[in-house]
Amino acid sequence: MNASMRILAINPGSTSTKIAVYEDENPVLVSDIDHTPAELRRLGSITGQLEFRRQLVVDELRRNGQPLNFNAVIGRGGLAKPVASGVYDVNEQMVYDELHAVHMHACDLGCIIAHEIASGIKGCRCFIADPGVVDELCDEARTSGSPLMPNICIWHALNQRAIAHRYAREHGQRYEDLDLIMCHLGGGISVAAHHKGRAIDANNALDGSGPFSPERAGTLPAADLIRLCFSGKFTEDQMLAMVTGQGGLMAHLGTNDMREVLRRIKGGDKHAEKIVDAMVYHIAKSIAAEGAVLCGHVDAVILTGGIAYEDYVVSRLRRRLAYLGPIAVYPGQNEMQALALNALAVLRGEKQSKEY
Repeated sequence: MNASMRILAINPGSTSTKIAVYEDENPVLVSDIDHTPAELRRLGSITGQLEFRRQLVVDELRRNGQPLNFNAVIGRGGLAKPVASGVYDVNEQMVYDELHAVHMHACDLGCIIAHEIASGIKGCRCFIADPGVVDELCDEARTSGSPLMPNICIWHALNQRAIAHRYAREHGQRYEDLDLIMCHLGGGISVAAHHKGRAIDANNALDGSGPFSPERAGTLPAADLIRLCFSGKFTEDQMLAMVTGQGGLMAHLGTNDMREVLRRIKGGDKHAEKIVDAMVYHIAKSIAAEGAVLCGHVDAVILTGGIAYEDYVVSRLRRRLAYLGPIAVYPGQNEMQALALNALAVLRGEKQSKEY
């Protein structure tokens, strides 16, 4: 019998670093290492967190009796530059680009930590899969009203594609034959039109467009935003924070914790109810717009991400979107499994990795 393939998956997020150890398809360790805001503030920039997070990953493996002996280490892909979907071998150019990315996010550390760990293990391969900058947009989606500012997509490509494939399998179909509208409901919210295996339209869920979310401002009135930038009241960093991290529910309600907001609504907080209902309204509007992208042919609308656990949100989205077609709900994030299974498919020769 062939020995099991051991795979380490690493997924750095804004407030935690998730790791998972798989032996073939089986998870033997899944761990979520939380970071306090104070810890991260002390480290300054995202790149300043690199050694801190890497050491925490190594310590967590040792604490759980997992030797540094892997066939592959796969990290969540970062936001360096647009690529096609797929699994990529991590190389020095990718590491450099992630360290100098324009859109810096904790996920940029995923491939770097993976690369550093894999480099110390003989015969260990290192990958990323479906990073948040997967770009398969059609020309119409990419074209904005200004040639100076083409539309870009930063979205939950890994989870959306994994769930789309899962939906297709469960319905006896191929992802490449379906037209799907996918919506990832999390700290950021991404909405994409998947046409025959490609996401031909998707929003910039980090700092650009789409519905507002627990911590993103989403699409804002452009002229008002410009006037605010030149008002002299705010620095560039403060303005960027208003859009990413301090926007959405955080700006309106002082928290990005959806469970806390729903507790307030249950307790009779009408202002919180108004803001969440507005967020749901804009999510539904963004999803409905993708129906036009697909010319009205929608095999399913699929909701995923952490907020998809919340019936308050899901039930209201169902009411607004039922006319589009079947609505399927896959709560949570499946990113760790998706990372591990992508690496396993390459190790088994079932999938070809790409060169960055």
